[in-house]
Amino acid sequence: MADVLNKPDERLDLRGTPCPLNFVRTKLKLQRMPVSELLEVWLDAGEPVEQVPDSLRSEGFLIEGLEASPEGYFTLQVRRPTV
Repeated sequence: MADVLNKPDERLDLRGTPCPLNFVRTKLKLQRMPVSELLEVWLDAGEPVEQVPDSLRSEGFLIEGLEASPEGYFTLQVRRPTV
């Protein structure tokens, strides 16, 4: 079975990080990355996976994928827009 997520340029493991700190750390990481690079973020189930993607989208970041892992966390792929 092919992996539907793309190979990320960088990864950020935020398992165990509470809201809104996980959003803040993701946003800061994306702002330090070159435009259009792909960041993969590992998030816990519940509030983190419910809030972080929506918050990033509202800030103008591009959500490219969100998948549940067999280990119980979620893999979010997000890209800093070119504009």
